[in-house]
Amino acid sequence: MKLIHKEILSQDKDAKIIKITVLSPEIAQKVKPGQFVVLMVAERGERIPLTVVERNLEEGTITLIFQEVGLTTRLLGQLNVGASLFALVGPLGHPTEIKKYGKIILIGGGVGIAEIYPVAQAFKEAGNYIETIIGSRTQALLILEKELRGVSDVLYVTTDDGSYGRKGFTTDVLEELLRKEKFDLVYAVGPIPMMKKVSFLTKEFGVKTIVSLNAIMLDGTGMCGCCRVEIGAKTQFSCVDGPEFDGHLVDWDGLAKRNSIYTEQEKHICKLLIK
Repeated sequence: MKLIHKEILSQDKDAKIIKITVLSPEIAQKVKPGQFVVLMVAERGERIPLTVVERNLEEGTITLIFQEVGLTTRLLGQLNVGASLFALVGPLGHPTEIKKYGKIILIGGGVGIAEIYPVAQAFKEAGNYIETIIGSRTQALLILEKELRGVSDVLYVTTDDGSYGRKGFTTDVLEELLRKEKFDLVYAVGPIPMMKKVSFLTKEFGVKTIVSLNAIMLDGTGMCGCCRVEIGAKTQFSCVDGPEFDGHLVDWDGLAKRNSIYTEQEKHICKLLIK
């Protein structure tokens, strides 16, 4: 569980996105696209889920990418090469069902770009045609453009402020593509409002849609119930039933409300940490 590599991928005055490589031969051996790990930085810290972006079987390592947004991700960002995590468990969750669908649109928003990368690689290896849309608030926070361009037939880039690529949102490009031609699958990861809009658009056009949910998670093995989400008329857990679900069945408003429960507490604790 030792950190053997650390790199700041992007940052601006308000945010920082970091990539770390962790020694974990057992997880590297078994993890598949779409799965995640749960880690603890310190003994008295919280457990947080992070998607495994890459694995290296020869070196026995896994790569994780995260944005410093709360207490634990800030503490994780302070670790240096050579330091060890207190705990690491995985792989968790169901892997992505990889098969040849035909024409696929992949959408990544913010740090969700990192989560679509291993899925994009696997879909491409399965013989799919892939158009990828990635977006960030500003150019300074854009990640993995080169890597995703290498596994995509077409890549679109958007930024909220227009500092790079097209000014606007990933969903603007998605709507234009859906109006022009037929696609067999849309796979999206990013902020809840983005995935909600993606799901509403694809439902209108009748396109199968998979989303990877970032529900609040404590245990990661189905014991605590913190990550429960309403999928259709059924309550499910993101950790053991997901993290991927049919975007057309997700109760997006309920998910957004649950994910905002600790927002004020996180802000207060982060201010204390910074001081």
